[in-house]
Amino acid sequence: MPRFFDHAATAPMRTVAQKAWLEHADLLNAGGQYASGRRARSVLDESRESIAELLGCEPIEVIFCASGTEADNLALQGLWLNKGRGKVIASGIEHPAVLETVRHLESQGAEVTWLPVGSDGVVEGYREAFEGEASVATLMMANNETGAIQPVQDFCDAAGRIPVHIDAVQAVGHIPVHFHELGATTLAASAHKFGGPKGMGLLLAQRSPAPSAVLHGGGQERGIRPGTHDVAGAAATAAALREAVEEMHSEQQRLTALKETLRSAIAGIEDTVIHTPEDSLPGHVHASFLGAEADSLIMLLDAQGFEASTGSACSNGVNRASEVLLSMGVPYTTARSAVRFTLGRASSEEDVAELIAALPSLVERARLAGMA
Repeated sequence: MPRFFDHAATAPMRTVAQKAWLEHADLLNAGGQYASGRRARSVLDESRESIAELLGCEPIEVIFCASGTEADNLALQGLWLNKGRGKVIASGIEHPAVLETVRHLESQGAEVTWLPVGSDGVVEGYREAFEGEASVATLMMANNETGAIQPVQDFCDAAGRIPVHIDAVQAVGHIPVHFHELGATTLAASAHKFGGPKGMGLLLAQRSPAPSAVLHGGGQERGIRPGTHDVAGAAATAAALREAVEEMHSEQQRLTALKETLRSAIAGIEDTVIHTPEDSLPGHVHASFLGAEADSLIMLLDAQGFEASTGSACSNGVNRASEVLLSMGVPYTTARSAVRFTLGRASSEEDVAELIAALPSLVERARLAGMA
């Protein structure tokens, strides 16, 4: 069985989520006024209330959608439209769901202020950017490649009256998230990142200013995300999130210990550069193996039963340097040698030990193949 080191891309679905989905898979349309509709609505409402409790918001602020990518799009495009199509503030380390949405807004006439990024992968210079007017500012809570935790609380505090969207897809279920304490206008999450079902996203949205509608239809989810509800998916998402939050503290400790073991071993391989800073998600190790093409090393790892990635799953399959690393000032050839190992609930000491034992020879073979 393969050793899975790509939990940042997706987490195995939790048993509690599978059971919740199966239990409610036969429910009908939650919009129906008849008995079966009311039953479905009851489960949907209970799921929304549970998620609101766990993420520190009101149930009405929980918007169910199909993915974290959709949540990012609904928030950014909707807030930009709501606030008069003005300036957008963003950084180059954002996930493609945010980065490409901002670029789309730029093509529609938005002026974009791109924030600088330090060599540690942490965004800088946002206080100066907030001195003017803007329609929306956005910052991820934790980076999907390096795992670097961003200063989102200070970012929200400094923004003042500027609406702020936080992409918390990598964070929710792994580190504490409290929407009201954070003070963001909107926040995105994705169920499959914390062991829920794929095809379920969450958008937390304040009552005001709320994103303007980007999609149009029957008016479900406050009109922000219309469409017939996936009630079973909502129930499975709530079940997965509750278990993730309940075990968060112990998992942080366990995964951090495994991460440090792996990080130390990688640092001991000649000519490597670690891109993951100290203040990072508990399961991330992102490193460059100089002289080796990342894609070659990924294939060699896969042949030996180790599943890792070069970065965002939404960019995989495209042989190019990471935009995140380039934004951090990492040289192009170094960025081309970067591999991301991410641990999760299914990771074990044995998994890490086997990877550590195999990695030096695999890196040597990848280096012999050279750079493209």
